[in-house]
Amino acid sequence: MKYYVIAGEASGDLHASNLMRELRRRDPSASFRCWGGDLMQQENGIIVKHYREMAYMGFVEVLTHLPAIFRNIRQCKQDLLQHRPDVLILVDFPGFNLRIAEFAKQQNIPVFYYISPKIWAWNQKRVLKIKRVVDKMFCILPFEVDFYRRWGMEVDYVGNPLADAIAAREATDAALHGDQPLIALLPGSRKQEITRILPEMLRATDHFKDFRVVIAGAPAFSEDFYRPFTGSRQIQVVFGQTYDLLRASRAALVTSGTATLETALLNVPQAVLYKANALSVAIARRVIKVPYISLVNLIAGKEIVKELIQETCNEEQIAAELGKLLHDEPYRNRMLADYEVLRGIVGGPGASTRAAEKMLEYLSE
Repeated sequence: MKYYVIAGEASGDLHASNLMRELRRRDPSASFRCWGGDLMQQENGIIVKHYREMAYMGFVEVLTHLPAIFRNIRQCKQDLLQHRPDVLILVDFPGFNLRIAEFAKQQNIPVFYYISPKIWAWNQKRVLKIKRVVDKMFCILPFEVDFYRRWGMEVDYVGNPLADAIAAREATDAALHGDQPLIALLPGSRKQEITRILPEMLRATDHFKDFRVVIAGAPAFSEDFYRPFTGSRQIQVVFGQTYDLLRASRAALVTSGTATLETALLNVPQAVLYKANALSVAIARRVIKVPYISLVNLIAGKEIVKELIQETCNEEQIAAELGKLLHDEPYRNRMLADYEVLRGIVGGPGASTRAAEKMLEYLSE
């Protein structure tokens, strides 16, 4: 069977690659044409365009890159028509993927959506478009089932694929251990967010000389990209070792995104940071309808981890929160106890397997 898979960022690349592996196990004739990243390529995916050429975050940032975005959409539509897959599988990335879904639907190409866009956070009426252009939705957050049902759409809940990714990665963190305890910095995967948030992270960690600081590098960049930020500081940057780094760390500073949930599932106390273009954040605050930005707090339905956003994402407030994460044992223990409840909500491994089985079941009908 011919699969066309689109993922527009690092987390989508991870989850799409795990799904592709499970599809290949059940469909030996599977071939994949992809918009994605290195992990999808490792699963025998032919990469049409790498996600590093597609990932823009923030209202203003998207507006300034509209010509490139529209060129990508045109190219994707042409490629989709040329290769006519048996199914189009979209992974999150709604601004791009919903446009492609609409086009594929017009061309009578089945559309599966793996990892729902966060439409429950803002502009919920987008669900009406999803009902029209998506044949099957596979959700990874438990509350999404009830959300879609309120809008008259039945979806499949398959569990969270992060549990798969973590279970599949054996601990190999010996090289990260040393005499000093570690602070992990996860500044994100996009250039815009790294540029705004990493300097604040680094200035905050300067207050903790007894700890070694290690940065989890994004796969789309090299170590040279990070050196202007670290300057004369003796800071290691690691690639492809984020889980190992987290397992070895006392605490973490994490840019809002999938990594916040990964950090919680790996049981590392954290603070969640976010800073973007001031106008983008102002617009977001007017339209976003949820009380938290981190997946950890959203899934739990309460504040487990501190969120430092825009004005509060600064050296002083980050350093104050990091001090509590490193030294305040009752504070740490409360967070770790809440993580235990969170893991129960998220569930164990198997999401990629369940999603692949469901997809093949629907395709065989």
